[in-house]
Amino acid sequence: MDDFEQLKQEVNQCTQCVLSKTRTNVVFGEGSRHAEIMCIGEGPGYYEDQQGRPFVGKSGQLLDKILDVCGFNRKEHVFIGNIVKCRPPNNRDPLPEERETCIPFLYKQIELIDPKIIILLGATALKGLIDPNAKITKVRGEWMEWNGRLIMPTFHPSALLRNEKLKRPAWEDFKKVVSKYRELVNENHYSAHC
Repeated sequence: MDDFEQLKQEVNQCTQCVLSKTRTNVVFGEGSRHAEIMCIGEGPGYYEDQQGRPFVGKSGQLLDKILDVCGFNRKEHVFIGNIVKCRPPNNRDPLPEERETCIPFLYKQIELIDPKIIILLGATALKGLIDPNAKITKVRGEWMEWNGRLIMPTFHPSALLRNEKLKRPAWEDFKKVVSKYRELVNENHYSAHC
């Protein structure tokens, strides 16, 4: 068993925090193990918990559409994970102790997948990975560096569903990702829209 499968097994059997008592399924993450782009959200919702897959509800469908327009997909270019791997009850934000317990798993995923670009989807992902005091509205769309990787914070797809006005700025953020991907990975990367 390789390191990635070992980590997956460890995460699937985890009982280190209270979220393990109420989950239906662990949501380890999904996508290419050699992805150059990693998307990180906050945690599984109802549908993710049911299926054991990240971003499968309405916000996940929107994320897939955005990725598709950028010329990316889960199988080839992107790995999608979360700050916590189990659904917080009633979709509340993960508590600080839940994030702290789970974040080493995410660090290990990042290390093993080794993406060049990380897209942080929303405030919880930004606070969990970069800075607990960071504000998504202040830093979204600005490249950051973290442990030698480029980070693009943007709005969570669920925020785009709640507020149409956020769609344009989020699209600008994703266009920057496509541009950076061409610069770092594949200068001939095709996207119909950017």
